[in-house]
Amino acid sequence: MPTPETQSAWNPTSWREKIAAHQTVYEDREAVARAVEKLGGFPPLVTSGEIEHLKANLAEAQEGRRFVLQGGDCAERLDDCRPQVIANKLKILLQMSLVLVHGLRQPVVRIGRFAGQYAKPRSSPTETRDGVTLPSYFGDLVNRWDFDEASRRPDPHLMVRGYQHAAVTLNFIRSLIDGGFADLHHPERWDLSFLDHDSMDERARARYQAMASELSGAITFMEALGDKTVDDLTRVDFFTSHEGLNLLYESAQTRTVPRREGYYNLTTHFPWIGERTRDLNGAHVEYFRGIRNPVGVKVGPKTAPADVLALIEALNPTDEPGKLALIHRMGAKDVRTALPPLLEAVHKSGKRVLWLCDPMHGNTVGTASGIKTRNFDDILAEITGAFDAHDEAGTRLGGVHFELTGEDVTECVGGATDVTEDTLHTNYVSQCDPRLNYHQGLQMAFLIAERGRGR
Repeated sequence: MPTPETQSAWNPTSWREKIAAHQTVYEDREAVARAVEKLGGFPPLVTSGEIEHLKANLAEAQEGRRFVLQGGDCAERLDDCRPQVIANKLKILLQMSLVLVHGLRQPVVRIGRFAGQYAKPRSSPTETRDGVTLPSYFGDLVNRWDFDEASRRPDPHLMVRGYQHAAVTLNFIRSLIDGGFADLHHPERWDLSFLDHDSMDERARARYQAMASELSGAITFMEALGDKTVDDLTRVDFFTSHEGLNLLYESAQTRTVPRREGYYNLTTHFPWIGERTRDLNGAHVEYFRGIRNPVGVKVGPKTAPADVLALIEALNPTDEPGKLALIHRMGAKDVRTALPPLLEAVHKSGKRVLWLCDPMHGNTVGTASGIKTRNFDDILAEITGAFDAHDEAGTRLGGVHFELTGEDVTECVGGATDVTEDTLHTNYVSQCDPRLNYHQGLQMAFLIAERGRGR
């Protein structure tokens, strides 16, 4: 149950009175004040109407009438605010969502880790190279990647730059969607070359090719029937998300809006709390409990059922539909033992939550040469284990949460690709965690669609 501290009066900056884990310490406090004031005066990045629309969609996902696909970069880079990079990330998510719509036979809620995923928690506040110790890289919202004193010094103006790049990214995404991304809706135009990979089982290849053909035929029929493109027949809703790590940035854009009650975080539609910052009496729970947005919380294999119930009570005491998502990240080896007790406790409580599976963060490993990677088979095994655990518990897995990119990177091994530990160096560009590449993401969508058909 929540403590008296979590039940006290709330305002957008009441989190400052709490233990603020993973918050940046800036040298120039006056510069921080100027940056926060500037952020507070900017127009919102998203609207309260969009936020409420997403909340309604997530409420339907809680009831099993929608499925959520959430994905994007582990940490966005300001330098990647370029048309092709943004378009490729949107492309893979839209293509994956169409595979899921066709396979699961239900609408898909599309949420991108876009336009704000600029901050990352790190396991150590410092990094040492060749005897030199500097602050760790905490994402482009805080400091810079280059390993020198000036770059690694936290710079409050980067919060302003983060907002500006998020605004440009959102503007381009909305333009693409509103203008029609027609070729992305036609599987015959997709890059399905991974289906021809030697590792692909012949029966699986035939099933996926048949699924792609069925989807293509269904879209062609829809367009012919209505004499319109698929974009005209059903407008794509697309929402944004990021980890609400830097509370100065989040609270600066938190405000009331006309004709609605309460405060909205207008930097994103769907912020979440990370596994490292979900302390019930910490600053992040204090901040998140007061905003009207739907919110997520990451929970790992060591999370106690009592802690999950307390978080639910603190973050959604009125049991509002679509308000709270629990994003489990257990790891392939722990999902079948660690997840069921949480599912049982929440199911018995009768509380409404949306369960999402993050199969990425519990499956990170280091190679002999020190490169971080993830294995496609482990990611798939966690998703399969999550589906099974929910089926056995009488609950529902409502969606998946991936770190992925539309680029041809070599960061995760396996799948119907030639990425191995020996070839990771070929195009490993992530500055934090490894991501699924375009072909791995699309293959994963086919596999989830096939598993979902049997639910």
